[in-house]
Amino acid sequence: MSAAFSPKPLRLGVNVDHVATVRNARGGRWPDPVRAAHLAVEAGADGITAHLREDRRHVRDADIRRIRAEVKAPLNFEMAVTDEMLAIALEVKPHAVCLVPEKREERTTEGGLDVRAAQAGLTAAIPRFKAAGIRVSLFVEPDRAVLEACAGLGADIVELHTGTWCEAVGSGEAGHAAAAFERLKLGAAIAAGLGLEVHAGHGLDFETSETLAAVPEFAEFNTGHFLIGEAIFVGLAESIRTVKAAMAAGRSRAG
Repeated sequence: MSAAFSPKPLRLGVNVDHVATVRNARGGRWPDPVRAAHLAVEAGADGITAHLREDRRHVRDADIRRIRAEVKAPLNFEMAVTDEMLAIALEVKPHAVCLVPEKREERTTEGGLDVRAAQAGLTAAIPRFKAAGIRVSLFVEPDRAVLEACAGLGADIVELHTGTWCEAVGSGEAGHAAAAFERLKLGAAIAAGLGLEVHAGHGLDFETSETLAAVPEFAEFNTGHFLIGEAIFVGLAESIRTVKAAMAAGRSRAG
């Protein structure tokens, strides 16, 4: 394997949104997503991800500010490309922003960002993030034209949408899963060749994290819903340790 394609260290970003979802179902202060962020880092997470949605269905503004101030790990701030979110990000100054599509009626993010449709907003926003020292990630589908557009816009990172593949794996659609996995592998190679750092996220569990970790171009996985759900049964620390072990097992087979 050439040096250009040698496996990168594989990081885990833990998304604490759904700790906040449980809190918000009843109101009040518990469970506290900031406490979850601290526990995640203690258990081996390399960073914390949180999506401040326009409707505040998960984390709230105060959660974001507390995570940034209190948690000694990089914050990956998922956000829509809106004036409101841009202002918050430039105030909070997370380690990175991950720009995602957002629709009020969706339960969760349904696919990658339409980079060409959002080009005007991205062209205006990305230089402002970079001037503030904030890394820019775009959450996208693993398509060559999209990835080339991301590189042209000056993004530092692309996070490839893994939801289609994970859903096919979970439903036992072997042919669909195999095709989706090959698409992710090719997309990761194209993105790396364009000089982009490559992340992955959406729907990942223990099995899919181990499988995807064998693709050497990936540098970081961001996952949350599965880990928080599993934590009900085994605890958050054990959930994180298990996915980290799965990722390490997969990475040992990279290339």
